[in-house]
Amino acid sequence: MRCRLLAGLLGGALLLGGAVGCGIPENTGVQVDGPGPAAEVGSTSGSRGEPPSRSAAGTDAEQFVKNFLSAAAGEPDRSYQRVRQFIAPTDRDRLQVKQGSEVALAVVRLTEEPEIVYAPDRTEVTLRVQQVGQLRTDGTLAPPETSTTTYTFELRSQPGQEGRPDGGLYVANPPTALLLSVEALETYYRSRTIYFWNNDRTRLVPDQRYLPLAVPDERRVSEVVKWLTAGPSAWLRSGVRVLPDGTRLINNATRTDGRWEVDLEMPEDKARLGEFGTQLAWSLSDFDGPLDIKIRNQSQELIPDLEQRRRDIPVHKLTESPQRFCVYEGAVHPLAYAGEPTGPVPVDARANKNVVSAGLSRTDEQILAALVVTDADRHRLSVGTGTGTDPVTVFTRSAKSYATMGRPVWLRSTYRGQQPAGLVVADGSLHRFDAQAQLTPVPLGLTGVTAVAASLDGHRIAVIAGGTLYVAALSPDGAGVNFGQPRRLHTRLTNLSAVDWYGENTLVLAGAVGRPAVYEVSVDGARESPLEDKIGAQVTHLAAYPANAVGRLGAVMYEANGVAYRSGPFERIQPEQVQEVPPSNGERVGNPTAPFFLY
Repeated sequence: MRCRLLAGLLGGALLLGGAVGCGIPENTGVQVDGPGPAAEVGSTSGSRGEPPSRSAAGTDAEQFVKNFLSAAAGEPDRSYQRVRQFIAPTDRDRLQVKQGSEVALAVVRLTEEPEIVYAPDRTEVTLRVQQVGQLRTDGTLAPPETSTTTYTFELRSQPGQEGRPDGGLYVANPPTALLLSVEALETYYRSRTIYFWNNDRTRLVPDQRYLPLAVPDERRVSEVVKWLTAGPSAWLRSGVRVLPDGTRLINNATRTDGRWEVDLEMPEDKARLGEFGTQLAWSLSDFDGPLDIKIRNQSQELIPDLEQRRRDIPVHKLTESPQRFCVYEGAVHPLAYAGEPTGPVPVDARANKNVVSAGLSRTDEQILAALVVTDADRHRLSVGTGTGTDPVTVFTRSAKSYATMGRPVWLRSTYRGQQPAGLVVADGSLHRFDAQAQLTPVPLGLTGVTAVAASLDGHRIAVIAGGTLYVAALSPDGAGVNFGQPRRLHTRLTNLSAVDWYGENTLVLAGAVGRPAVYEVSVDGARESPLEDKIGAQVTHLAAYPANAVGRLGAVMYEANGVAYRSGPFERIQPEQVQEVPPSNGERVGNPTAPFFLY
């Protein structure tokens, strides 16, 4: 006899990052991109954020398995004991994690509903899973340490208590790892964003962590400070600067008369203290009021109001609202929608010909333009820069032509004090390009690259290579860019074809879950939810405007089977939305393609 768990256990987990919608903010002032207040999610009835006990499911095997995959959730120092309570006493020593050692939870995604087979003397459970990562005590989700895809164990009643609802069930022959389902990660943890300065201390770079809901409010500040002093996630380390050696929290943060106090062991450096204050203000984005940073109990940096510090020093400055563009009849054209800003194409008409795809970006004083153009059935990259509001008139084409070339993207990390640079996929390899259209292969160690996207901070990229999704950190170095070791992300989507950044710690990913789909995926691959899962053909082009703290809105456009769509909900982009099309005697022909945002 076979039973199946509720389908909800397999449903895509909703992302806990900043809320995203489907429109574009109408305001045109400076927009600050940040995480905003952290959402209160998960069940907090009873003891806040505590998973169900072993006996909570009674003799219901389906519910017991679900609870077992949640047992490790919560404060790390009690994870081992919580899981032990689910294990039959005679089998508890099978757990490889021993009390007192660093606890790492194996986060898994069920690829099928758990199979539960009943027999007279026992119940056998088979879990088929995808390994997602290792949740560590510092809140990071590290890469998985095993490739195990199947777990089999038994459910038994306590001897002498068979059939008694109050006796409950136990796990016999248990997995040796502490398992945590992605649903439990969503339910019992809060996703938080903390920030580290880039290597030249000009830009804050986000880093995702998980904080158990069971952690009381008064300890949240201390936990964030500990994360910052311990350093970034391993994959991000090459792109950011860590705090000075020896920096540590001396005592837990305290709050007196509405003011938080943080006492550190740290070299006394006014400039670094000021930077740390800004770093802390953004990492505590759901806190306001004063904060006093002390060094060995001596006040050194008083922030009168955390919210004001965030306004004074924004994470990202977006001087205007984004504009939508597309390629129509071989040229870049604006797209017009009611309530959204529109403007002329910032590219001179003489260069705006034979275009396949484009990437445009704004700096404080420049417009950066990269066009993929056709040349005798081959592709070249045409790059130009302009100042002010005038269109870009001078372009340089790449010396080499390519059989295939993807959408070019600009790296915002190179906008300050560096020569502008971007990335483009050409003939299955990733290349960096500069303002002179010089393409240089990027040594990421990945083959079969088909797509690349750059984050709003410009220090992180997402890459699809060999049908697999990766993220990597980067840091400008003189005239070049240094890239960190790519980290593989595990997602339920297959046949990956396109990717872009949808928020500070979220991606929008095109692939298939049975049929072509577009999903929102967290930057560590743990959380994913469908944005559009009824697409009739593979997505060949994808562009997003990332959510930001002013409008807290994100937007997506994609192309499939030569037809372009926009979110809000997803609908076809009509030729009538295309602007600056020369008048003709007949109706417009063809479809808008390769849509993208300028911001």
